[in-house]
Amino acid sequence: MEFELIKKNPTEFAKVPKKIDSIQDLENNKEAIKYLEKHELAAFLHMAKTKGLTYDELFFSLLAYSGMRIGEMLALKWKDINFNESTINITKTLYNPKNREKEFQLLTPKTRGSVREIKMDEDIMSLLRKHKKEQTEWKMMTRDEFTDLNFVITRASGYPETIKKIATRMQRLLHLAGIERNLTPHSFRHTHTSLLIEAGVGIKEIQQRLGHTDVDTTMNIYAHMTKEMEEKASHKFSELMRSLK
Repeated sequence: MEFELIKKNPTEFAKVPKKIDSIQDLENNKEAIKYLEKHELAAFLHMAKTKGLTYDELFFSLLAYSGMRIGEMLALKWKDINFNESTINITKTLYNPKNREKEFQLLTPKTRGSVREIKMDEDIMSLLRKHKKEQTEWKMMTRDEFTDLNFVITRASGYPETIKKIATRMQRLLHLAGIERNLTPHSFRHTHTSLLIEAGVGIKEIQQRLGHTDVDTTMNIYAHMTKEMEEKASHKFSELMRSLK
């Protein structure tokens, strides 16, 4: 199709059957959900604010405080931001697997439940107001070169930023913060979930905020986080008893 040798893609309606895990697969699945501990998140965001490159603080604060997928963040347009109500509307996601400036697509979100409105912290809204002001000033300075597509998170050209650049910036800040673990921008979504659980937020509220259509997805993360919290509680109690001896 790319070279126009055929007009129709014969695989267009093909459906790959879902793999059903065997008992052995489930028992051998040791993959951990990767997220930042509370103190690590604080250290990371402090590093983003004090030693981050341009807009690092905005990128990572927005991911950490919203629980958005990175594609959802990069697809945000200013019309999605309601400054009066301190809310953000998630209605689309950015698809750009080759990380090329102009080769992006805006797609519908991952699931129907992913379309949602989330309430945001006032500090994040202040960051967005500051960013909008700076972006407007930049547009005025580079009006002949800036392609105004109304995106919130943009390159200097006005086109949406790429996932690769955000991931590279993240690795730099992790190193500066002394966090030597294999984490990705998606880890902020798991971090947001873990902190909501720790704060005592209910499953239904977490499901709606994250845009999980299937409550099982939320429950799987919830069960994992709760187990880790129980293990930490047990460890802390053991330490307390040892100190008494």
